Amino acid sequence: MGEAGGVETDGHGTLIAHESTFINANRNKGDKAAIQAMLLDTMGAEKMIWAPGIKGADITDYHIDALARFIKPGQVLIQMGDEIDPDDPWSVAAFQTRDLLAAATDAKGRKLDLVTLPEPYDIRIDSPDFVSSYVNYYVCNGAVIAAQFGDKKADRKAAETLAGLYPGREVVMLNIDPVGEVGGGIHCATHEQPKV
Repeated sequence: MGEAGGVETDGHGTLIAHESTFINANRNKGDKAAIQAMLLDTMGAEKMIWAPGIKGADITDYHIDALARFIKPGQVLIQMGDEIDPDDPWSVAAFQTRDLLAAATDAKGRKLDLVTLPEPYDIRIDSPDFVSSYVNYYVCNGAVIAAQFGDKKADRKAAETLAGLYPGREVVMLNIDPVGEVGGGIHCATHEQPKV
């Protein structure tokens, strides 16, 4: 069906995902309505917000957790450039997702408050498959564990933004370049395990 990073929940009935991750013959049979119903039922949610995403450009078919995450119900953190690059499919998809989220309401009828993080540009790794997502962080007891990529200005802005969004938690920024080189991030590698 799909990996956990392909869908994001606010914990209060709302899911967001890219269609490319789930409504995709390489991942699921069936139509959008059936797949949506299964996701909502599995996650105990009431409302799905879909954005197109990108099929076939990476191993995840564009997991949402590399672009947009709920901070809390009604608030979403999204990472994107300042302006759309029509020649870059990732930029086009990010702006499509941003526009759909900006127009959406959650399961409780609230408009979503979007907080934007900049893209890092001056990074250590020059690879087309490298994932440089600050949004792919992990929240744990007392801390937020996030990536840094060597772009001092963008790394600092990400740390400051996360500290403001998660008051009372220490923001720990790590060099995760080997994980990013294989298409992942901290959130990808730290999903919770169910109690046995």
